Amino acid sequence: MTKARKSYPSDVSDEEWAFCAPYLTLMKEDAPQREYPLRELFNGLRLSAGRQDAPSAAILDSRTLQSTPESGARAGYDGAKKRKGSKVHAAVDTLGHLLALKVTAANEQDRAQVKDLAQAVQAATGQNVQLAYVDQGYTGEQPAAEADAHGLKLEVVKHHEAKRGFVLLPRRWVVERTFAWAARFRRLARDYERLATTLAGYHWLAVAVLMLKWVFAKSA
Repeated sequence: MTKARKSYPSDVSDEEWAFCAPYLTLMKEDAPQREYPLRELFNGLRLSAGRQDAPSAAILDSRTLQSTPESGARAGYDGAKKRKGSKVHAAVDTLGHLLALKVTAANEQDRAQVKDLAQAVQAATGQNVQLAYVDQGYTGEQPAAEADAHGLKLEVVKHHEAKRGFVLLPRRWVVERTFAWAARFRRLARDYERLATTLAGYHWLAVAVLMLKWVFAKSA
């Protein structure tokens, strides 16, 4: 085991760690093959208002991550972002909580992922979501039909033609905030994973950490 380090404000509390550790421990904490404490690994990865348990609306968007030598074999080129890497497609509720996630090569189109995301969203919410806010990358008859097949209506939030640069778009800023939260976890700054499933798993773990912070803050 490595020596103790200076703590950070983002570190999990004793209560949070006591709650999470039983679910994360696959071998004993003092196992000889463990180089770093499991709690430190959890810290290394390191919300909001009360609503109904099952949301009725969602926001879909994607985020492109720069590839690394580990992930380069499955990377693609995102012409819009001018970046080679992987694309993380996500669906969140109106508070930014992750409902569904899919990882593809960066050259895959957003509209082509609607079917899988819609299916996953409805499975997670018990078919409760009726509306999904999207950008213009999701336009077309095919994505609309695939969303409708799962009980979802796509509503495109367009950029104002007269404005340039960054614009805070209604509804869609929520998913951008979720991506910003994820980007603060150093492991998710780029795609360091050999497998797409690992990258997806780290996103879920990051969101779990954020939610855990919120739960313990509310109960304090």
